[in-house]
Amino acid sequence: MSFRVRPASSDDLQAIYEMAKLTGGGFTNLPPDRTTLLAKLTRSETALARAADKPSDEMFLFVLENIETRQIRGTCQVFGMVGIEHPFYSYRMSTLTQTSKALGKTFRNEALTLVTDLEGCAEVGGLFLHPGERAGGLGMLLARSRYLFMGLHRERFPDRILAELRGVIDEGGNAPFWEAIAGRFFGMSFQEADQFNATHGTQFIADLMPKTPIYTSLLPESAKTVMGVPHPSGRAAMKMLESEGFRFECYIDIFDGGPTMTAAIDQIRTIRESRKFQLADVVEDLAGPKMMVASGERTSFAACYGQIEDLGDGSAKLNRDAAGLLGIEPGATFLAMSR
Repeated sequence: MSFRVRPASSDDLQAIYEMAKLTGGGFTNLPPDRTTLLAKLTRSETALARAADKPSDEMFLFVLENIETRQIRGTCQVFGMVGIEHPFYSYRMSTLTQTSKALGKTFRNEALTLVTDLEGCAEVGGLFLHPGERAGGLGMLLARSRYLFMGLHRERFPDRILAELRGVIDEGGNAPFWEAIAGRFFGMSFQEADQFNATHGTQFIADLMPKTPIYTSLLPESAKTVMGVPHPSGRAAMKMLESEGFRFECYIDIFDGGPTMTAAIDQIRTIRESRKFQLADVVEDLAGPKMMVASGERTSFAACYGQIEDLGDGSAKLNRDAAGLLGIEPGATFLAMSR
C-alpha cells in the first residue's frame, strides 16, 4: 500500500481546499475557505518547526498522501491544548431531581449548562477521508496516526484529550439543535454561524450565548432527540474513538448538539499498546501481518502500514516499502501497533 500520513505543508493548500468542499458542512476544523486553511497550514508549520517540552496552544495538520500518484486523499488535525487563547465552550447535560410531597410526585429535569470544563485538553479533529478511498483501512490509519504522533511527542500534550463529533444536520444543511437554542439568540442560520466560528473564533458565543441553564423539557422533540447523537456519517468515527478508549461524558457541541468524547491520553489504546523498536534491517518482504508503523520527529514524522519481524531484543526488521514510506534506515527507532 503506497499511502502514508505526513505533516501538511503550504503546498497542500489546493488539495485540502478541494477536500474541504466535499465535507458537506459542519466541519468547523475543515472549512472550505482558502484564507482559513492557509492560516491553519502556517500555524501547523510554525508548531512543527519549534522544539517544545510542554503542552501549549499548538495545532498540527496532517495529510494522507498516495506516494505513487502524489495525490492528497485525506487530512486530520491535533490541537495541543484548547481554550487557552479563546474559551472552549460545551453544553454539559445534567439531571435535577425534585420531589413534591404534596403531589406525591418526583420529577427529573434534564438541563444544559454552558461550561468550559474541557479547557486545557488536547483535541483530535478535522479528520476527513476522500470518498474514493474509504476502504483498505485508510480511515483507521489516518485516525491512529494522530495518536502515534502524540506517542512520539508525548511531552507536547496534556493528560486528557477530547474529540468532537459532528451532530445531526438535515439535507438542507440545517441543525435542529441550533434552531431550537442558539439560533434564537444569534439571528443567523446554522451554516452562517458555523462558517463564522470556523473563520473568526468563538468570542461571539461568549458575547451572545445565554449563560443560564436551559431545561430540555422546553425544547422541541426535534432538538431533544439529536442531543449527543452523531451525524450518520460519523457513527464509524464514534466507534473508532470508543475502541481507543474515548467515552461520552455528557458534553455536547453548542452548535449542533453532537457528542464530545474524552479520554486520558496515556490510556488511549494506540498509545498504550504501541511498541518502540530499533530498526535492525530492511528486507524486501516479510511474512508477518500488516501493522501501523510510525517514525520521525516533527516535520519528519510519517505513518503507514508495514510488516515487521520482532527480533526479541527491542529491535525489528521492517519491509522495504514501509521503510521507504517512513524515510528511515537501520539504526532509526519507530513505533509499531497492531491493526
